[in-house]
Amino acid sequence: MRVLVYPHDLAIGGSQINAIDLAAGIVAAGHEAIIYGVPGPLVEYIGMRGLRFLPAHPLKYRPAPTRIAQIASIVRRERIDIIHSYEWTACLDAYYGAVCILGTPTVCTVLSMGVPPFIPASVPLIMGTGELGADARKDRRGNVWVIEPPIDTERDTPAVDGSAFRKLHKVKDTELLIVTVSRLALDLKLDALVRAIDATGTLAARYPVRLVMVGDGPAREALEMRAEAVNAASGREVIALHGADLDPRAAYAAADVVLGMGSSALRAMAIGRPVIVQGEQAFCDVFEPSTQDQFLWQGFYGLGDPDEGTARLAAQIERLLQDKVLRDKLGQFGRRVACERFSLQRAVDLQLDIYRQVLAGKSGWKFGEAVKSAGLALQLELHNHDPRRKRASKAQQQTILAAAKSGAWPPANLPLTEQKHRKT
Repeated sequence: MRVLVYPHDLAIGGSQINAIDLAAGIVAAGHEAIIYGVPGPLVEYIGMRGLRFLPAHPLKYRPAPTRIAQIASIVRRERIDIIHSYEWTACLDAYYGAVCILGTPTVCTVLSMGVPPFIPASVPLIMGTGELGADARKDRRGNVWVIEPPIDTERDTPAVDGSAFRKLHKVKDTELLIVTVSRLALDLKLDALVRAIDATGTLAARYPVRLVMVGDGPAREALEMRAEAVNAASGREVIALHGADLDPRAAYAAADVVLGMGSSALRAMAIGRPVIVQGEQAFCDVFEPSTQDQFLWQGFYGLGDPDEGTARLAAQIERLLQDKVLRDKLGQFGRRVACERFSLQRAVDLQLDIYRQVLAGKSGWKFGEAVKSAGLALQLELHNHDPRRKRASKAQQQTILAAAKSGAWPPANLPLTEQKHRKT
């Protein structure tokens, strides 16, 4: 089987890393997989995983005519059997370039917080949670499967050594280390990151606690300023920003407690660390037996009550900091769940079976759905490129970043969450 894997972008993120890891698993199972995408930081990771990479044309429009033509050419030249796209933008390029032009089947993985309306109704979908899978089946003609974000539990293990990371950040043996590994982005992530800083700051007067944030992105400057204010008030370094890291395993291993969402939370579990799952609107909850079913259904993310502020998160962190026995038990529990439910090998086996089902079925397309998807995508592009909307969006972003730098959070009367069509 020859598979073309097309992540929606190659910035550092859970969806993209999942796509690359699964492609490597497909190759290990005796098939061929090629990664196609607009070049970004994860090109290096693709090489580390021993995969072949084909650069995509960088045109920003969605769908992109240049990439549609490229995909058709690659499918012919490389004799591709099936294309696996990730998220709706890549899916449309693949759909028009392969399904409509050549009749080559495609399957799309969606790890958004909703089912995007842009994806043609006949395209087979892989959703990231049981809840999203159930939603997708309500109004789609194509098959829908669920594969939760996989973790390479043979690489991410409790045997990973975090001592060098603690030494790098001068974390003493007597200090308790909190770690978060995340894109420092406004969308989806910022609310959790600001609350992590504030919650740690409230605990710093009573506990020898530190927080190291691993990642980079447009919110970094604002988060650094907020962290500096906490450090100044505490009279010591409480918060540190580590920067981006293609291999953050040592950061997870160094932690006494990990804060995270999505694949980041799962990687911490695989490495045997207790996890507090964060989302937006102050959502947070410890992953433990009593919350397991909730997270297995909705995914490692959630929407909470903004009125609770950071108090709930601070209380959850404090509970874990006070009880090493509990931390150890939760670390062992998380590792067991990660191996049984989220292992990369399990996901590879499921995905290969899906490919076989798709290849055995019909890969035709309907003119009406192709036109409908193109029309919806065009409307979105026109909206996104509207100068008035751009100015309003930029002003809103500046207001959000200003609030993140210091003072009260969240900013008043500004929406931080859009529940539909958001990526994890």
